[in-house]
Amino acid sequence: MSENPIFDRIREDISENAVVLFMKGSPVFPQCGFSATVVEILSRMHVKFKGIDVLSDPDLREGIKQFSDWPTVPQLYVKGEFVGGCDILREMYENGELASHFQEKGVEATT
Repeated sequence: MSENPIFDRIREDISENAVVLFMKGSPVFPQCGFSATVVEILSRMHVKFKGIDVLSDPDLREGIKQFSDWPTVPQLYVKGEFVGGCDILREMYENGELASHFQEKGVEATT
């Protein structure tokens, strides 16, 4: 069985962009509360990121879940590494771990 072709697209996005958020909707117009929360966190931290709308592509919406082995969207990738979804990111933001993670990865962010 061959690998899901959508994985190549995902790998390309997360390797070409330091911070990628697979989300429902766009950073300007999130389509779910969880995506909106993560966009708000990244905005507060002044993190530049690429938002990718999984609602526009059903193959991507399912493929990203298989790729990360994580059942929900949004999903944040930093320097090619899956960091987490909304609840994890909210907790990391509140306890300062997210700022530390960005710093360790060389991503510009404010606290």
